[in-house]
Amino acid sequence: MAGLKRGSLPVVDEAPRWEALDHHLIQVRGCRICPAVEPPPVAARPQTWPRLMLVGQAPGPKEVVEQRPFAYTAGMRLFSWFARFGVPEEEFRRRVYMCAVARCFPGRAPQGGDRVPSPQEIANCAPYLEHELRLIRPATVLAVGQLAIKVFLPEPAPLQERVGSRFEVSRGEVTFEVIPLPHPSGRSTWLVRPENQERLERALALVRGSVGWRETFLG
Repeated sequence: MAGLKRGSLPVVDEAPRWEALDHHLIQVRGCRICPAVEPPPVAARPQTWPRLMLVGQAPGPKEVVEQRPFAYTAGMRLFSWFARFGVPEEEFRRRVYMCAVARCFPGRAPQGGDRVPSPQEIANCAPYLEHELRLIRPATVLAVGQLAIKVFLPEPAPLQERVGSRFEVSRGEVTFEVIPLPHPSGRSTWLVRPENQERLERALALVRGSVGWRETFLG
């Protein structure tokens, strides 16, 4: 990715950035804009300044209680992918900024499973993510699932045309690489097909070789 700005600026003192992030997370946790969701919003904080962001779809009920993204069965599969590279779950959480397109549990869908956030709910949460991108200035963003992928790559495309590739995305002055991943939910049948498993393997190789991963776990 020639010319990638990698999202960062020289920083002498990160204390003001941490203060700004903590203030932002307080605002996120206090949000009650959407009447149909189940608050409070999930707003987790890493322990080291992140160069890598992971963006999912929306928290489930367990995530809301624990205030930890991907805290249930989908998380077990997700973190098993990264454990292949010697990074256990707690180390990943300590170093990576994890968030979602929608920050509250949307509730259950009538047909089973979690309800997909509505377009208005997504729009209500969008300013939080945009602010985080400008504040954190990540080198790499892992977009997990179609809903998160569409935030960064709005042109319609099937998952098989996204997973296994890397994209350069800009938000104002911030430019970063986006690596799409399939959603790890057990309800998803996408990974059943061998060719999609191969796409996932290519995507994970891109994750391991990404600027954000190297600076986070290998630097």
